[in-house]
Amino acid sequence: MAAISSRYARALVDVVIEQKIDATTALQQVTDMVAAVAESDDLRKVWESPAVGSDQKRALLDALASQAGMLRPIRNFFAVLIDHGRIPMLAQIARQFEAELNNQLGFVEAGISSSRQLSAEEKQELVSQVERITRKKVRARYDTNPDLLGGAVVRVGSTIYDGSVRGQLRKLKEQLSNP
Repeated sequence: MAAISSRYARALVDVVIEQKIDATTALQQVTDMVAAVAESDDLRKVWESPAVGSDQKRALLDALASQAGMLRPIRNFFAVLIDHGRIPMLAQIARQFEAELNNQLGFVEAGISSSRQLSAEEKQELVSQVERITRKKVRARYDTNPDLLGGAVVRVGSTIYDGSVRGQLRKLKEQLSNP
């Protein structure tokens, strides 16, 4: 299954790069369609049903794509997924697409948790620090976690940078416990 989703994801990345499509726009359109399919049981059932003809499925796709202002190559990608019965794998393919796209463009994904909502300046400062550490451009996703008490925790791949008050207190406790 991973090989299949990877193949579709790489194909879309190739199209985005070859046709010089804005990567952020492509990623947003893919993400929006994944959300639409996840939120609508009816849409998913129609696209997954062998009883519904390909022309009808594509007509529904065209209506959605037109309404959303979807780029033609992205629309065509979804048509291929529908035609090949890959809609059940859509979320997995989209995650793989994002990872492949980030890799090709030299981006790294960073999850940033903070105790409170960060200002634009604070977000930019954190992103700059992560870019200096990783030597890559950063695509950050933010969330809040009041349990951190203060500061932030940054996750890049499997590496965690803990600058939270909770993390500092844990380190202090360990130091005090192990003389």
